[in-house]
Amino acid sequence: MAKTGKIAAFALGEKKIAMVNLPAQFVTSSTADMKGQKYSDLVDYANNSEKTSDLNNETITDLIDLKEQFSKRGYANRNSAVRETHPIFGQEKLNYDNHDISVLRKNLDEAQENGNNIHELAFSIRGDWLVKNNLYDPETRMIDQNKLKHAEQEVAKTLINKGFNLPLAEDENDVVWFGVIHQDTDHLNMHLWFAKKGRETRSEMLKQEGKYKGQPIGVIPLEVIEQAKRQFRKQLMSSQELRRHQEILKGVGGFKKEIVETAPDNLLNDRHAKAIKQIYDALPQDMKGRWQVGNAHLTAGKGKMAKANLLTNQLLDDLFAKELKPEYEGFKSLAQEYDAFNIEDQGVMHKGQRKWSENKEDELRKRLANQLYKHLTQIEDTSLNDIDQQMSKLLSSVKKSNKGSITEKTKIASSPEGKKLATRPLINNVNPNSNRIGAQIPVRGGSFNKISRLWRQDIRAETNAERQFLRNQKKVEQEKAQEEYECSILRGM
Repeated sequence: MAKTGKIAAFALGEKKIAMVNLPAQFVTSSTADMKGQKYSDLVDYANNSEKTSDLNNETITDLIDLKEQFSKRGYANRNSAVRETHPIFGQEKLNYDNHDISVLRKNLDEAQENGNNIHELAFSIRGDWLVKNNLYDPETRMIDQNKLKHAEQEVAKTLINKGFNLPLAEDENDVVWFGVIHQDTDHLNMHLWFAKKGRETRSEMLKQEGKYKGQPIGVIPLEVIEQAKRQFRKQLMSSQELRRHQEILKGVGGFKKEIVETAPDNLLNDRHAKAIKQIYDALPQDMKGRWQVGNAHLTAGKGKMAKANLLTNQLLDDLFAKELKPEYEGFKSLAQEYDAFNIEDQGVMHKGQRKWSENKEDELRKRLANQLYKHLTQIEDTSLNDIDQQMSKLLSSVKKSNKGSITEKTKIASSPEGKKLATRPLINNVNPNSNRIGAQIPVRGGSFNKISRLWRQDIRAETNAERQFLRNQKKVEQEKAQEEYECSILRGM
């Protein structure tokens, strides 16, 4: 990150760099005390006062070590980095005046005297992303500072309440935090500093062993930082960008639902009878009732389930290449489109890092495999000798209609319209496959007929549970909106 020497002259054309980087660091009170540094030295009473000197700041790299920031008095609100007269902001106000700064300094010194750490997180935001989301005009060099500050106010709550084993503050007055927007580097930088005010006595929040035993915990887990980054991005996205993301996610979910719902019926054809028999034979009988893919990928090739997993993966490859080809290609196409969003937002992926689309496909394959394994347990050991006979009887009744549906779906998939669907589906109108084979299967006592029936029952139960959850969420939102409306009426009286 380079210092520009100008205000809001951000670099553009950096598509391979993450839109938000969020390094985190902290300093213990003992370290600051030893060097004669004060937490309150980070801020000064007014940005334009003589107390904030910029004479030595021209060579500062904005994201310098927190320990060094204390030696540069007024680092947070130095003239060369900010545009506003009162750039410091906090939980209640977007611009702290001199009185607010005086109170802030007092609270910071109290936190240090009580032996608490001070934490800093710095949001480094790419210029292209700011432009795309209507947060920065490169011609006028104006940024939407209020929207950026509001986003950091929300993220501060997440970090303070969820960044540690317990919420950092023991009550609403037990934490001090402030932020600022720096505009003098090639990326826009937003800083957030925070500390607990009262002395920490909770064992869950103190180091229990080692060199720093008895001192407050300082490290914020990486998953919390990633959550904060996601929250920050979502709050700052333009409505248009949010819609694009939501439509893609909706489409991926629609294709996934269609694949899951139609998989049982599409597996019941004579092409897959032999494969299912091989999978059953490969399953470890001493683990019956506990057949699961587990944390491994289907192709991992290790453990007792390895052979069955590999055969199941091959079966799914075959299923996705034929009966469910349009749905699978639509699923993959949209998932890969979301990969492009992620690269644009988060930068080029590191070696070995898995793409979002790869994780989603793994989830889909594992779900189908685990459902198959679950219902294969319905086959009784006494029926092993006549599985092939059961399958042939069952499949003979559906072979004709099934063959017709496969031919029709193949025609659709190979047509220009079918190919267009796979690359740009109608994501707002995804309908389940109308050629359901199960509707034409006679009721039999055979194991595979029972498997299909139970599998479909599980899918219906999952769908009903999801719908009930959405109904409950909608009810909560309606009640909240009604409560806010009633409060606004009362305030107006």
